[in-house]
Amino acid sequence: MIKMGIKLQIQAILLLSIFQLSLTKPSHAGGISIYWGQNGNEGTLEATCATGKYAYVNIAFLNKFGNGQTPELNLAGHCNPANNGCTGTSTGIKSCQNRGIKVLLSLGGGIGSYNLASQTDAKNVADYLWNGFLGGKSNSVSRPLGDAVLDGIDFDIEQGSTEYWNDLARYLSEYSKRGRKVYLGAAPQCPFPDSNLGAALDTGLFDYVWVQFYNNPPCQYSSGNTVNIIDSWNQWTTSIKAGKIFLGLPAAPRAAGSGYIPPDVLSSQILPVIKKSAKYGGIMLWSKYWDDQNGYSSAILKATRV
Repeated sequence: MIKMGIKLQIQAILLLSIFQLSLTKPSHAGGISIYWGQNGNEGTLEATCATGKYAYVNIAFLNKFGNGQTPELNLAGHCNPANNGCTGTSTGIKSCQNRGIKVLLSLGGGIGSYNLASQTDAKNVADYLWNGFLGGKSNSVSRPLGDAVLDGIDFDIEQGSTEYWNDLARYLSEYSKRGRKVYLGAAPQCPFPDSNLGAALDTGLFDYVWVQFYNNPPCQYSSGNTVNIIDSWNQWTTSIKAGKIFLGLPAAPRAAGSGYIPPDVLSSQILPVIKKSAKYGGIMLWSKYWDDQNGYSSAILKATRV
């Protein structure tokens, strides 16, 4: 009986310890999403995730694909995919994932050659992404980032045709049925609805929507005026079906043409309001390089958390 009592006490202590750990374990609620890949001076992917500041990393960009084009990855000064020089990135991807950080491949960007010509084209691009970056395997499709399996695909569609992105989202989502969830992210501009991604977002398939509240004066912050950005945030969070919605911002004044918010203003005047939304997921920053220059994520990290 004494031994049984000691055993029960030990079990109770273990359960209490597990419960306490669950309370202290970092949550992605109110996390920071960062774009990495467009400046060779921003450090490695592994070092990016080792900072402990980010919950999501978007590798930017696959900026040539669709309409029969041979897809091309552009990671600026980091590596040259043309000679398979980016396959070593798989080590960084796995390191991030081991820390609980989700890593997505971002499609599009402001510069490139990409568009979808038809539903069939969307299916072909989805198949390429599945075999080249996600959980698929194909002898005819190389893996530009090595053997790491990314967590999902981000849509940063800023040019080209506005059609068939909804089809691409559906085809990619179908792969989740093969045993591993394929997360979908999107980075629409803040004018609602987004001209490129409106139909895709209407599918309700996106887990993360990091709205770009910059370079768009009618719906962004301007000195002393938080009304426009909060009104736009409320429209986004009440109008689309998505897992979580993020406030997308430039990480430094020079990171965008307009829309930079001083950290103290974000923390004291904007975050307390937008965090009331059940859809609030956190902050998205452009980009890792600019965050390094300005220390923005460090200044707002605590304030972003729920």
